[in-house]
Amino acid sequence: IAALEKAIAAIEKGATGFLQTTAAAKLRQLTVDMDLGSADRDILSAFLSTGSSNRYAPQSGQIVGILKQMLETMEKDLAELTATEQEAISNFEALSVAKTKEIDANGAAIESKTERLGKVGLEIVALKEDVDDTSKSMADDKKFLADLDKNCATKKQEWEERS
Repeated sequence: IAALEKAIAAIEKGATGFLQTTAAAKLRQLTVDMDLGSADRDILSAFLSTGSSNRYAPQSGQIVGILKQMLETMEKDLAELTATEQEAISNFEALSVAKTKEIDANGAAIESKTERLGKVGLEIVALKEDVDDTSKSMADDKKFLADLDKNCATKKQEWEERS
């Protein structure tokens, strides 16, 4: 863009040594790279291939117009690309913040669930011990009941023998 601006200014001033400058070399490259109509490309190529810019003085207005159109197109493309890039940067930053929050929330959820898993594991162990203790107590109670039935039967028989 800067080379094109220099080229337009030099041609408008009628600079005689323009074709030997680096701006002219960049302009030659742009005529190849840019999307131009064949007529515009031919006019620019003819201008850039001549040894002196004074030969094409009558068409220099047309050449300046083509160059200004190229400059406007390039500036418009640059503005669109810059806006697109800024939007992409903004979207990336927003996504990055959202993902960081999501990672933090998931980390907290993992910690919470791990803690809960530990508590539930302890409760399961305690309940298994309670079941074991209750089973032993039940066996003792059944043994006591059997002994009680036996003792009651013995006492009943003794009572009957006495009466």
